Amino acid sequence: MQSYQFDDRNITWRTFDYLGTQYYVQAVDAAMGIADVLIKFQPNTPGKLHQHLMGYSTFVLQGELRFWRPDGSLKEVRVAGSYVQGAANGEPHSEGAGDQAAIVLFSIRGGTGDMFAVFEEGSDEVHKLGFSDFQAALADQVATGAAAKVAARAA
Repeated sequence: MQSYQFDDRNITWRTFDYLGTQYYVQAVDAAMGIADVLIKFQPNTPGKLHQHLMGYSTFVLQGELRFWRPDGSLKEVRVAGSYVQGAANGEPHSEGAGDQAAIVLFSIRGGTGDMFAVFEEGSDEVHKLGFSDFQAALADQVATGAAAKVAARAA
């Protein structure tokens, strides 16, 4: 079976320092409480334990997205082309890629507050990632020209 790669050459990836993943904000809509974000997971590198605080959907564009339970056991594998809807406040888990980088479109829905709680290993510290963080990232992408690199162009 041939493997296809998502062409991300025009995407200016940013890094979630405390998650260990890269991201690019596609869109935010405050009126509808939606943030659409591309997340890039490096091969064989699980992210940090976290919990989704709002409903979401995922669409795997490249690679496979793997999920681990808090005890480290593998919970699920989503291959390229998989679309899944998830509920808010589910079981904490970590996510990562298989043998190649995974690129996933996350659509986070349900409000403009906190969207993720990220747990520090061996600590009670929790980082919150919210709608305002994605709004600020998108504004910066527009200001720096990163958004224009992936915008549609007239024929």
